[in-house]
Amino acid sequence: MGQEELSDVPLSAESDPMADNLHNSNEIAAGAKALPGKNDPCVKAVAGVDEEDSAEDLDEAIRAYQGGDLGGKGVRTKEEILRPLPHLPQPEAPPGLTKSLSTGGEDFHRFDRSMSLSSSSAMDMASIGKFIRDTRNSFSAAIVKRISSLREGDDLAESVTEFHLSGLKVVVRRKDDDNPAGDGDYLNIKGRISFFSRSGCRDCGAVRSFFRSKGLPFVEINIDVFPEREKELVERMESASVPAIFFNERFVGGLVVLNSLRNSGEFERRLKELAGRRCSDSAPRVPVYGFDDEEEGKKRREDPMVGVIRILRQRLPIQDRITKMKLVKNCFAGSDMVEALIRHLDYGRQKAIEIGKDLARRHFIHHVFRENEFEDSNNEFYRFLEHDPAVSKCFNIRGGTNDDEPQPALAVGHRLTKLMSAILESYASDDRRHLDYARIGASEEFRRFTNVVQDLQRVDLFQLSTDERLAFFLNLYNAMVIHANIRPIGRPGIVDRRSFFNDFQYIIGGYPYSLSTIKDGILRSNRRPPYSFVRPLSSSDRRLDLGLPKLNNLIHFGLCNGTRSSPTVRFFSAQGVDVDLRHAAREFFSNGGLEVDLEKRTVHLTRIVKWYSADFGQERDFLQWVVGYLEATKAGLLMHLLNDGGPVNIVYQSFDWSLNSFS
Repeated sequence: MGQEELSDVPLSAESDPMADNLHNSNEIAAGAKALPGKNDPCVKAVAGVDEEDSAEDLDEAIRAYQGGDLGGKGVRTKEEILRPLPHLPQPEAPPGLTKSLSTGGEDFHRFDRSMSLSSSSAMDMASIGKFIRDTRNSFSAAIVKRISSLREGDDLAESVTEFHLSGLKVVVRRKDDDNPAGDGDYLNIKGRISFFSRSGCRDCGAVRSFFRSKGLPFVEINIDVFPEREKELVERMESASVPAIFFNERFVGGLVVLNSLRNSGEFERRLKELAGRRCSDSAPRVPVYGFDDEEEGKKRREDPMVGVIRILRQRLPIQDRITKMKLVKNCFAGSDMVEALIRHLDYGRQKAIEIGKDLARRHFIHHVFRENEFEDSNNEFYRFLEHDPAVSKCFNIRGGTNDDEPQPALAVGHRLTKLMSAILESYASDDRRHLDYARIGASEEFRRFTNVVQDLQRVDLFQLSTDERLAFFLNLYNAMVIHANIRPIGRPGIVDRRSFFNDFQYIIGGYPYSLSTIKDGILRSNRRPPYSFVRPLSSSDRRLDLGLPKLNNLIHFGLCNGTRSSPTVRFFSAQGVDVDLRHAAREFFSNGGLEVDLEKRTVHLTRIVKWYSADFGQERDFLQWVVGYLEATKAGLLMHLLNDGGPVNIVYQSFDWSLNSFS
C-alpha cells in the first residue's frame, strides 16, 4: 500500500485510541450548573464531610470540590481518562475539564459525570474537537512514517509483511499481491473445479494428487460411488472415459490435457479466469449427501416369495422350545409351517414342503442348529432369519432383514470393493497406512456402503470360484475392520481384541460371520487362531465348504486389522488376487516387517510370523521362503547369513496395537 493511499483513509473516532476515553460532551454540558452553597446537605454528602467534622474541615473540602482538587476527602471519581499510547503526542486536557491527580507515581485524569461545573468553567467544545482531530492526524502520520521507512529500505521492504505499533498490528499487502492464483491460496476462488472419476483409476489419482498439492478446492464425482451420474457424464462428453475435468461448466480435458496446461503456464491463466467468475447452474452439480440414486432403486425388486413369508410371519406359532437337551428360542416346527401354507394359501402338502425348502434356500428361514434345509416334521425346528440370536451382533441388519430379491454375490462384492476403494482414495494417507475414521463415518461413500452390505444377508456364496472367494473374503475382512472401528464395540488392541474379532459380525448368506470366522475359518481353512484350542467351525457347519481348499500364507499380508503394525489396507480383484498378494507381502517386508542386522547376525521379524507359525513352518524354512519377497539389499544380507554356516538369531518385533488413525 502506498503512502498516498494510506493517508486518504480516515480514522473514525471509534477506531481512535483516545476517543474511547472521552465522555459524551452533550451530557457534560447539560450538567454544567452553578455549585450549591456549602451548607447544602447534598454538598456535604458529595464532598464526603461528616456532621462531626469541624468547620475548617468543611471549608477545606468545599474549596477542594469547587477547585477540582480531589485529594483527601474529596469526591471519588467513577471513571478514568486513560493515558494515550506512549508513542503518540500527549494531549493537554481542555480547560476546566479535569486536573491531574498524582497517585502512586502515575498521573490520572478524571472527571465525574454527576459533577456540576460553574458557569465560569463551562466546557470548551472547540477544544475537544481540536484534540480529537490532532490525535487522529498524529496516529495516521505515525503509520505512514513507518510504512515509508519500509519502502525506502532495500531488501527489507520486500520481506516485511506486517509490523506492530503499540497495541496494533498493521498488515502490509502490495497491490500486485492480489493475485488469487498463487500456490496454496485458492480459497477465494468464486468458480468450481470438478472432475468425474472411478475407483482405482491411476489417472484419476494423479489428477486428485495435483489438485491437493496446489491447495485447490475441487469436487470429485466418483461414478462408482454415484452410478447415476454416469449418464450425465456421457451426455456431456459422449463417452464415459475418466478423468473428465471441468472448470465451472466448461470441459477442460483429462490428465494429458491437464499436464499440457500446467507445463505451458496456461493452467494458471485459466485459473485466474475461474477465480473471478461464479459457477453457473449448467456446471456439474455437487453430489448431495443422503440421497440414494434412483437407478439403483429401480433395479431392486422384492423377492417373489415375500408375500408368502409375510403371511407366515403373522400366522406361525413362534415360541421357545426344548430340543436335544437345549432351549431354542423363537422357533416353529416344520410341520406347523406346512399346515400354515395349506390352511392360508391353499397349497397341497407336497407343494407346501417345496415352498418350505425354497424359503430355506433363499435364507428367509433356517434350522435352529443349521443341520438341514427343511423337513415336514414335528421334531425339527426352524426360525426366521431375523430371530437368529446372532442378529444382535450383526451390523449389516438395520430395522429388519432384507426382503429384496437376492443379488449375485460377485456383484455385491464388486460394489462394496468400489465403495471402499473410493473411501481410501478420499480419507486415507497416500501410503494407506493411516485412515481418518471420523471423516469416513460421516461420508456419503460410507453411508452407501452400509446400505449395500445389507444385500449380503441372502447372497449365495457357494456359486463363487476359489479365486473369487479368496478376493471376496479378503475384501470383506478389510471392510469390516474399517466398519468396526467406526461403530466400535471394542478395539483391535491387547485388552478387548477378543470382542473386536469375535463380536462384530455380518449376516452373509444366512450365516453370521465374525472377523475371526472369516480369517481362521474361511481363509485359513478352519485352523485354530493363536492361543486357542478350538477351531472356528464345527465339522457339521456348512460354511466349511466355503473354506479355501489350500492355505495361502500370503493372506496374512493382505489383511489389515486396523493397527499400526498390521499390513497396509488394500482391496483385491479376483482376476489378479495372487499377484496382488505377492505385492502386498513385498511391500510389508520392505516397510519394516523384516530387518537384518549383519553385525549381530540377527533377523528382526514381525510377530505375525510367530503367532501363525503353523502357516509358515519352521523359522529357518520361513527365512528361506521370505527371500523371494525381499528387496535386493535385504535379500543379499539374509542369504549371506543363511549360507555362511553360522547361527542366525531371530528377534520378534513388538507389535503396535494402537489404531491406524491420523490422530
